[in-house]
This record gives sequence, C-alpha cells and structure tokens, in this order.
Amino acid sequence: MTQLSTRGVGASTDAFLRLAMRADAILTGLVGVATIPLAGWIAEISGTTTAFEYSMSAFFIGYGLVVFALARAESVRRPGIAVIVANIAYTVGTVVFVLAGFFPLTTAGVALVLATGVYTLVFAELQYVGVRRLKA
Repeated sequence: MTQLSTRGVGASTDAFLRLAMRADAILTGLVGVATIPLAGWIAEISGTTTAFEYSMSAFFIGYGLVVFALARAESVRRPGIAVIVANIAYTVGTVVFVLAGFFPLTTAGVALVLATGVYTLVFAELQYVGVRRLKA
C-alpha cells in the first residue's frame, strides 16, 4: 500500500529561503561575468581601477558559486544565516568604502557602490524572511 503525506496549510518549508539564496547566487554571479569585459569602462566612469573591477568581478563569481552550493545543503538554516550575515557585512562595507575614500569615486561610482549595497541588503531581507519561515 502506498502512503501519501502532505503538509498542512500552515506548514513551513525551506523553499523560500532556497529560492532567495539561489536568486542571489545567480544574479551576483551573472553580474560578475558581465562586468569582466566592462571592467575598464566601469573603472573609468566610477573612479576605481581596472584591477579593482576585475577583482570584484572574480569575487562576485566566487560568491555566487559558494551561495549556490550552500543553497543545496540538506539543512539550509545555518547556511542561510551565514549568507544573511555576509550580505549585511557587504552592505556595511559599501558604506565604509564610500565614506573612507579608498578611491576618488565619481558621482556614478558612489551610486554604483551604494547600489550594490542596497542590492545585498534587499537579498539579506528576503533571506531573513526565508529563515523566519523555517520551523525551529
């Protein structure tokens, strides 16, 4: 005899957290890949260096791969929390980066750096919602 089990209407799953982590991973990785051929141009309009833009592209690709792998974990609570912390740290880092003046950023550069901080903060929030939906 086959037994079917279904979750109740109020039952929580990890699907939302996995989706938020995968979306973050894919978009971040794609931005990394897309910015490699544009590194010189981005450096020129932002006030950074080409080497810095290449390293950020590599970081985005690596981060995307790591987060995608973490989203495949059997239990995603701890990896999800780690990704949330990383996203919040990156957001704080973007603000520090702009305020500290590591590079003579142009207005476009400030906008681009802070936009990446907002992006990571939005994903941290989505992932936080996913963690909160998990059963303890």
